[in-house]
Amino acid sequence: MAAEFNTGKVVPIGVAGILLAAGRGRRFDPEGIHNKLLQPLSGGEPVVALAAKNLCSVIPRVFAIVRPGADDVAECLRRLGCQVGECRTADDGMAASLACGLSLVPDANGWVISLGDMPYVQPATIAALVDALADGADIAVPVFEARRGNPVAFSRRHLPRLLALKGDKGARDLLRDYPVVEVSTEDPGIHDDIDTVADIARRHSIMRRSG
Repeated sequence: MAAEFNTGKVVPIGVAGILLAAGRGRRFDPEGIHNKLLQPLSGGEPVVALAAKNLCSVIPRVFAIVRPGADDVAECLRRLGCQVGECRTADDGMAASLACGLSLVPDANGWVISLGDMPYVQPATIAALVDALADGADIAVPVFEARRGNPVAFSRRHLPRLLALKGDKGARDLLRDYPVVEVSTEDPGIHDDIDTVADIARRHSIMRRSG
């Protein structure tokens, strides 16, 4: 069974999106006063809102994971149509947030794992990863200029391994140890995360020059 969405792509209903938005963003603001996920980009949208919109534009079921107390982030994501879960063990690392997200939708046939601080990933890239799952890939990653990036897609074959991950490395070990389908893109957004205030300023500068 499949559903048609506004990208024009046919997306298998069994594929779910997981948006990881539970980090503390210490590099952005060591004092923890300003949440980087809520900082406005050049178009005025918060970082996490654009990341969620791009994912939701392709995949019908998106589950966002936030940290305890991040009520503003949670509300922003709910307004965009995400189902939101709170990860009480978010400080244990990205793997804890990933396990929390998978626990919300363990019945999926596959998952596209996106990061809340990567707002520039193009919907076409996400759709290409979904297509790779539909074509039988167990792991699919986007590649731009010969370098892998995010998001990453997994079939349910890897569910036990994903749930067994620990720490803050995410699923890098799986990408090293198991076959990976590389999906070529023209999308520099797969490498473009918001880690520091300078990252937002740099993007603002690029948009002014291109405009």
